[in-house]
Amino acid sequence: MAANAIEIRGLTKIYGGGRNSPEKRALQGIDLDIPQGSVFGLLGPNGAGKSTLINILAGLVIKTAGRVTIWGFDQDHNPRQSRASIGVMPQELNLDPFFTPREALEVQAGLYGVPRRQRRSDEILRMVGLEDKAGAYARTLSGGMRRRLLLGKALVHHPHVLVLDEPTAGVDIELRQMLWENVRKLNQQGMTIILTTHYLEEAEEMCDEIAIINLGQLVARDSTVNLLRRLDSRTMILHPDGPVGRLPEGEGLDVTQRGDGALVIRYRSAETPAEAVLAAVRAAGICIRDVKTEQADLQDVFLELTRRR
Repeated sequence: MAANAIEIRGLTKIYGGGRNSPEKRALQGIDLDIPQGSVFGLLGPNGAGKSTLINILAGLVIKTAGRVTIWGFDQDHNPRQSRASIGVMPQELNLDPFFTPREALEVQAGLYGVPRRQRRSDEILRMVGLEDKAGAYARTLSGGMRRRLLLGKALVHHPHVLVLDEPTAGVDIELRQMLWENVRKLNQQGMTIILTTHYLEEAEEMCDEIAIINLGQLVARDSTVNLLRRLDSRTMILHPDGPVGRLPEGEGLDVTQRGDGALVIRYRSAETPAEAVLAAVRAAGICIRDVKTEQADLQDVFLELTRRR
């Protein structure tokens, strides 16, 4: 087994192109490796191609060109094995309203050919917090409970890779915490997790590595730490101990004063050390009552990389 859970080479998807429909390139030659055992973030603005990529991995959309390998199984040569190696928790709440949670899991397991003796519906319901709703119709479940059931359905066939497509969109704090607790537990057991989310603080906290897609192209792929280092911007916020006569000056410093009197100083740490910033403040005759520093977060990196496109 290779070190990568998923390997993608030259993945292209073109929609339309007929007489009455203009051609749309949803994916343009994506090359991407996702390591085994990682929590991998797949980010991008709306319409970037994330959903198309996920649907190709799940076998729901036929690619135009390229090669996809899931857990060592080529999607073209071993379609059944590759699909059995991946579970997808979709963003849409696509549940049969007349099935109970237990029935929904049993049917899903049957579709994947899981023998009855190997099914673990009650265990999964317990894990996602639906044990007491096992016999209730899905139509009576709240939106948060339905999301939990979607996660359960994605796990019935013991997949090696789990894809979470916007799993916390519109959910409450309790469900979000429960979901991330389960994700961490599954990852510790060796499962590879692929996460798409618009909550960039979640990706920053959860993901080991991140790929950013924009306009069907891969614009960045690196560890979360290295992506954050790409923007070497720092912000120092000073609260002066008295009126400010003049603003600090110095090479590489961008200084503004807020309405509450605080000074906001922006600089790049590779060019200007913090000591030089403080020296400029002292040179301006400013006494400091309080100070804090901020650095770029994943949202800044995301906006910078997608804006360039």
